[in-house]
Amino acid sequence: MGRMSESDFVNTSKLKVVVVLDNIRSGLNVGSVLRTCDAFRLEAVYMCGITACPPQKDILKSSLGAEKTVEWRHFNDTMEALEQLRAWGYTICSLEQTESATMLQNFQPEKEKAYAIVLGNEVRGVSQEVVDTSDVCLEVPMQGTKHSLNVSVCAGIVLWHFFSQLGLK
Repeated sequence: MGRMSESDFVNTSKLKVVVVLDNIRSGLNVGSVLRTCDAFRLEAVYMCGITACPPQKDILKSSLGAEKTVEWRHFNDTMEALEQLRAWGYTICSLEQTESATMLQNFQPEKEKAYAIVLGNEVRGVSQEVVDTSDVCLEVPMQGTKHSLNVSVCAGIVLWHFFSQLGLK
């Protein structure tokens, strides 16, 4: 299928996007996000707070080996991760429904910028402290009766948007 090897993947250029997981409870969601980040050749995943880290069984079940190709780190606190990313020049984008949220289709990422995309807890969402320090909050538009999607589904939608807009060199 023309796929690159794990060693080639590790050494190839990546899209300047880091996914920050803010207290994600489910290892299955973590693994799914890792796999999506592999698919779109994103830079890294930062697992924060209670977010499980590899080699947890559920992560391995859903990541299908992406924990070996996608760079990942654990931070005890999400704000610590974001402070580091902001110091490196990343634009902080939280995926959360807020009064001032930008609908995803109306957000145009800029090729010269680096982005940190924060995904929140399955029940509570992105913590208020993180929302308050974000450069932008993004919202996936929904037309049905439910007001939320599974966090890994949201990750796929948002990460595809960034990948399709920014591409790779």
